[in-house]
Amino acid sequence: MTEFVFAPPAPNGVPVRGGSARFPVRRVYCVGRNYAAHAREMGSDPDREPPFFFCKPADAVSYVADGETGSFPYPPGSNNVHYEVELVVAIGKGGRDIPVEQASGHVFGYAIGLDMTRRDLQNESKKTGRPWETGKAFDHSAPIGPIVPVADVGHPAKGAVTLAVNGVEKQRGDLSDLIWSVPEMVSYLSRLFELQPGDLIYSGTPEGVGPVVKGDVMHCVIDGVGELTVKVV
Repeated sequence: MTEFVFAPPAPNGVPVRGGSARFPVRRVYCVGRNYAAHAREMGSDPDREPPFFFCKPADAVSYVADGETGSFPYPPGSNNVHYEVELVVAIGKGGRDIPVEQASGHVFGYAIGLDMTRRDLQNESKKTGRPWETGKAFDHSAPIGPIVPVADVGHPAKGAVTLAVNGVEKQRGDLSDLIWSVPEMVSYLSRLFELQPGDLIYSGTPEGVGPVVKGDVMHCVIDGVGELTVKVV
């Protein structure tokens, strides 16, 4: 039996809708600028960029149950924290160099999530050419709803993606607007990393990202996948 100098933390698990089991989170990959309008909004040319990725720690994933309002603690060190609603892909079968036509077979299910961003710190990192961790990988930066198994939701390739703040719609897109589809991003990512069961991929956000302050309530919907409500505290 392995002896540790202190007890290792329990794995972070996201409940699976319709059952009692939890999906153990291993790694969190995020795709940058995967909607054309958002890429332009952030000053990029979506027609020229291959997909790129950044990571969040597994314990940044913060679960919110169906019908409940989760809490997002406003993070320190920032005065400009933005919301980004995203489809989350849950990997159930690992692999390396996965062909596009086989990639869907590696997906366990899908969820709705938020990629919360300290935009001021991210922008400073961009200017200095430094990593994005301070802007993206902070505590509680990845709220998520329950994972819906493929058996129940299929592989959604179209459907509205929306986010409202205090009842006012701020983001609207469609899964069909993704520059890189789910099979394409899974395949591409598997050429850079060996994917494993438990990996999550946040697939990118539509245009309309913007700031929130304490007291704001974000309500997110992806047709066919679910809803997510989170209050900034």
